[in-house]
Amino acid sequence: MGARGRVLLWLQLCALTRATYKVWVPNTNFDDAANWSQNRTPCTGAAVEFPADKVPCLPQLLPLDGEFVLASGAGFGAADAGSRPDCGTGEGARARFLDPDRFLWLDPRLWRPGDAARGLFSLDAERVPCRHDDVVFPADASFRVGLGPGAGTVRVRSVQALGQTFARDEDLAAFLASRAGRLRFHGPGALSVDPEACADPSGCVCGNAEAQPWICAALLQPLGGVCPQATCLEPLRPEGQCCDLCGAVVSLTHGSAFDLQQYRARLLHTFLALPQYQGLQVAVSKVLRPPGLREADTEIQVVLVEAGPETGGAGRLARALLEDIAEHGDALGVLSATARESGAPVWAGTAAGLNAPARAGLAGGLAASGLLVLMVLLAGALLLLRREGRWRRRDEADPARAGAPRGFHNPLFYTADSAEALPAPKSDQRSSSRSYFLNPLFGEGEAEA
Repeated sequence: MGARGRVLLWLQLCALTRATYKVWVPNTNFDDAANWSQNRTPCTGAAVEFPADKVPCLPQLLPLDGEFVLASGAGFGAADAGSRPDCGTGEGARARFLDPDRFLWLDPRLWRPGDAARGLFSLDAERVPCRHDDVVFPADASFRVGLGPGAGTVRVRSVQALGQTFARDEDLAAFLASRAGRLRFHGPGALSVDPEACADPSGCVCGNAEAQPWICAALLQPLGGVCPQATCLEPLRPEGQCCDLCGAVVSLTHGSAFDLQQYRARLLHTFLALPQYQGLQVAVSKVLRPPGLREADTEIQVVLVEAGPETGGAGRLARALLEDIAEHGDALGVLSATARESGAPVWAGTAAGLNAPARAGLAGGLAASGLLVLMVLLAGALLLLRREGRWRRRDEADPARAGAPRGFHNPLFYTADSAEALPAPKSDQRSSSRSYFLNPLFGEGEAEA
């Protein structure tokens, strides 16, 4: 069985044992256009430059310490540029291989889940391999990955690289110290394995909380380290997420009967398969509870987001999940549930930069108009009081007029007798953010944020 066949067999065994694994995405292959400065592989006869401590070698600049990994039967040659009529000259013909050290272990963009399913996504901190994950570096691609900075030792369940599986720390340490290991793993960090699997049916915490600042820094590096502006009022930031998002978060406390994978499957097949929830994505994982909540150290976090423009589907699904737990909570092993929703969309189909000044101008105009109306009402009230005072003094001066009606009826001011005839003001039900809570023992409640 070849190396690729062994990897596929290993992945199938992971699926059968309910293990979670992450696959490394980028490579350092010569024939991958993404690895070249002009986003294309070198033309025939072009000068090729490799980074890091380069020395000249014909039309190529090779690193002092490196290797070419060739497939079986493949070859590699270099020729004098002058002997090739199709060999370009000058800086315009130079092709530069991008620095492979740019790939970092803690960059969430460089990993993909091996068990991805439609409708599921992972929070940023959980896109990087977690404590109990198996890590796979594809055998049919070369790679180089930077460990660190700042996160200390990276711990995973096992590492699959170069057709070998490293499940013992001493075996992995020996590989990392070898020349092949040093060419593929570099940086100030450390990598270790622990074969202990997650034995809790309710799931295990990812374990990347300490590394999350560096995870977010790597993720936001192309954006200058700044999160994009959320497209809704009062956005949410779930545990393990680097930036705010729009949608809903359902938090569950659970008992011993709760099974994380079964509940995730229930969400996919019972809810997300329905037409009204087709545009939603869900992330389900066990996370540490916020400080101050002492009922339990962990909880199940269900994050609901809309893949397209916000239509309120995430909030509707969150309320449907609360209803489902109220009816089936005992069978699911759920003790209680709470839900939070983000607010209404900030705009509808308009760029943020263009719409924000308009909203600010509208708000300023409304505030100015309200202040003007208030000043007019106050001036009118003072004028009425002055007139009423003059009428009262006239009545006191003329006792014959004391019994006559004083003043006049102003429909803007009603007496206590007429107050009962007016309808009671309706409470505002348009709050942009809501929180819900549910306890199967005591029913459901709602509170406006």
